[in-house]
Amino acid sequence: MHDNSSKSTPPTSPTPNDPLTDMLKGLRLDGVEYGRCTLAAPWAFAFPARQDALFHFVAERGCWLLNPAGQWVELGAGDAVLLPRGSAHALASEPGAIPHQFPRWQCKALSGNIFDYHSGVKGENCLLFSGSMRFNLDSLHPLLRMMPDVMRADELMKCEPTILHLLEAMGCEVEMNRVGACGIIARLADVLAAQIIRAWVEHGSGDATGWIAAVRNPEIGRVLAAIHASPHRDWPLWELAEVMGASRSSFASKFSAIVGETPARYVAQVRMHLARQWISRDAARISEVARRLGYDSEASFSRAFKRVVGMAPSHFRAHIK
Repeated sequence: MHDNSSKSTPPTSPTPNDPLTDMLKGLRLDGVEYGRCTLAAPWAFAFPARQDALFHFVAERGCWLLNPAGQWVELGAGDAVLLPRGSAHALASEPGAIPHQFPRWQCKALSGNIFDYHSGVKGENCLLFSGSMRFNLDSLHPLLRMMPDVMRADELMKCEPTILHLLEAMGCEVEMNRVGACGIIARLADVLAAQIIRAWVEHGSGDATGWIAAVRNPEIGRVLAAIHASPHRDWPLWELAEVMGASRSSFASKFSAIVGETPARYVAQVRMHLARQWISRDAARISEVARRLGYDSEASFSRAFKRVVGMAPSHFRAHIK
């Protein structure tokens, strides 16, 4: 066994056969909307909480971020931040400014889902490239729940050199301002966001406790990978114990100690996460979702869904766009 103590990569990084690596393969972000903003000081804009992830790239001159914790953080030119759960925040030319709602209605459409916004006069302006992105996960997924409110690129690029290269590529596209530059930057932003998340999982997720530590556990990791590979299954305790290769009592005790909740509760969360996706994104009928998940009736499924999610499935049917 080789001594890697002198290397910067921590021993908790996933290996090619790590269950966490397999589960990350299914993680995807799809761009919803992007905008280029040229801002002359003083300026301050508030971004209310939303379901989609939010992304900001500071192309020229710096600005300040009022993070969800109420703290002002300085962002330099070439920096980028990702807010994976779309937490409320603000951006401003200087700390302490009173932000106003970003005037989306004043933006000029460039093409497709890309807009342009100018404020003030020409000069030493801050140039931002912002976007909203949609995960193929919802807030019930343990990976999304564990992410911090704000992920900053410059805090992760030391252990993930690809992030620096992507930031440089975005900066070059902004400087050249060639035809189609905004579209290229949008695609780079999608890739950069995914790289930021991967770098956080592999290098920046604190002391790798909680769910990530559970996935990396050789025994529990196999169980979690099996559950996420077949989330539609109502896994009985004895089958999960077989995956781990332990007795039911030993498995249940170890699972609860490492994951922080019972196997039954975890399986229910994963299944209801899938159900909410089917209802909200695929517009599936509640009766069809109940049938897919093996429930005897729509009523029994609805009770189980409300117990885990906190709201009835009909609530999500009513809010389908």
